Amino acid sequence: MSSRWPAGRAGAGAIAGVAVLLVLTTADLGQHYQLPIGGAFALGLSRAFSLALVWLKPSVALPVSLMTAAITAALSTPTSSSEPWPWPVTTVFGHSIVLALIAARATAGGLRARSAVAAWWVGTQMVGVVAMMVAPGRGTWPGLVAMAVLSAVAVAVGELSRSRAEARRQLVAQEGISAAERAERARWQERARIARELHDVVAHHLSVVVVRADSAPHRLKALPEDAREEFAEIAEDARSSLTEMRRVLRLLREEPAGAEVSGELEPQPGLENLEKLVAATRRAGADVRLSVKHTEHAEHTEHAEHTEHAALEWPEVGGAVGMTVYRVVQEAVSNAVRHAPGAVVEVEVERLGDAVAVRVENGVANGGDRPVEAPGSGHGVVGMRERIALLDGEFWAGVTADGGYLVEVRLPLDKGGNA
Repeated sequence: MSSRWPAGRAGAGAIAGVAVLLVLTTADLGQHYQLPIGGAFALGLSRAFSLALVWLKPSVALPVSLMTAAITAALSTPTSSSEPWPWPVTTVFGHSIVLALIAARATAGGLRARSAVAAWWVGTQMVGVVAMMVAPGRGTWPGLVAMAVLSAVAVAVGELSRSRAEARRQLVAQEGISAAERAERARWQERARIARELHDVVAHHLSVVVVRADSAPHRLKALPEDAREEFAEIAEDARSSLTEMRRVLRLLREEPAGAEVSGELEPQPGLENLEKLVAATRRAGADVRLSVKHTEHAEHTEHAEHTEHAALEWPEVGGAVGMTVYRVVQEAVSNAVRHAPGAVVEVEVERLGDAVAVRVENGVANGGDRPVEAPGSGHGVVGMRERIALLDGEFWAGVTADGGYLVEVRLPLDKGGNA
């Protein structure tokens, strides 16, 4: 228990309580008991001092209060049989108040402090019993009941007050923990979003740089030797950049146990940007073919209208769905270019009633040769899967029967992409 006088209104109230107890005790003992006014004032001062010790020195407040009660019983003789003894009224109330306040402030000591309060209550009743046995003519045994009952009620009220204050402190602490957890979760979500955007955007363009630099000597036959070496160094630097960036991405994506990653989708590129994406990849030497299908009802796909990339008519899909389709195609094409150079990459976007389907498939690298080993973080498929899960879509990726690779996605339009 802290030993500090309360501040503000509480402190003023404590001073008033101590002063009132001093006056009432002095008046009670001086008028109703055979005590000189000086003795009554001394006992009143001791009674008020025991109350002040609740804040100044809590550990000795109860001993001083009980000692004052015992001295009061020993020195006071009732002026009439109607006056209570061994516990005058001010003793009953003053000692009960001290018990209540100590019980209410027993949080720091825990169970031991509360047990000590109960022990002091028992000790108070024992002092009363001893007083009646020593001087049975001054009072009656039923006179002990008032102190026993009122002090027990005081201890119970103090305990209830302590429990309520403790519950309030725990609630405040829990709210602080919850706020900290929300802030931490938001921080990890933002890190995951940044990692995903870096992987989808920067990694894609660096992969294109690698492919273009590697293929330049084969596409441009008249290059001098120093230019070929320059392109080789550019490709090597780009590969190193990819490796370093993916190390950073692994750090960004390291999440605490149980952290929930979502990530915020912002209105960035959409379906209308797919042609530019494919065109940029073609300039790197890749054979990418883009087509769009419009189907009014998903169950009637055989009646779909097909348009080739020369005159694409994009379905009215925007928002998070359009951006997610773009990112999935970007990642799937980037993987195909990196791992299967020379293979044909088929990109198909289809509007199926209230959903959009995406299919990206590539054949085997170099027309049947073993796939080219290229640095990869493994986060591409994870990132695609996370994006699709955010919109309650369906995702599948895997090796095809002929050794190629296929990515299939289906996204409902009611998750941010309604026309």
